[in-house]
Amino acid sequence: MEKISTNVSRTIQTKLVLPPDTNHLDTIFGGKVLAYIDEIAAIAAMKHSRNVVVTASIDEVNFLSSAKVGDILTLEGVVISTGNTSMEVYVKVECEQIETGVKSLTTTSFITMVAIDRNGKPVPVPGVIPETNKEEELFHQAKERRSRWLRDREIRK
Repeated sequence: MEKISTNVSRTIQTKLVLPPDTNHLDTIFGGKVLAYIDEIAAIAAMKHSRNVVVTASIDEVNFLSSAKVGDILTLEGVVISTGNTSMEVYVKVECEQIETGVKSLTTTSFITMVAIDRNGKPVPVPGVIPETNKEEELFHQAKERRSRWLRDREIRK
């Protein structure tokens, strides 16, 4: 199957942190951020595969800093590597404090999505061509992440 540019899957969303999205410290719930990450990963994977997708696993989530009520979140998702029917999506979340304009990286994540047909059966996906230095680095590290995931899966059995 052909390979396509990461630019095909690149998806950017902007969200406002509202009071119902936060805890008693006025910082966003981690679960809310996870829902945003899952959604953008699915959209990026659908754009890449041109198929419906399902979440196979949330492989890694790193909460690096928090966002408060009134902050603006920018999420970026991109398919960074592929298997036969699976896609690894890298998602980063940045926070912008509206009063100061200061931006900070709040969360990074790797999600595995699987493309399926209308009957729920996995279907092949195109390979990926990284476009930036960061994507190239993540692409080359993908084999190591997959090996670690498979090793951990065997331990859990």
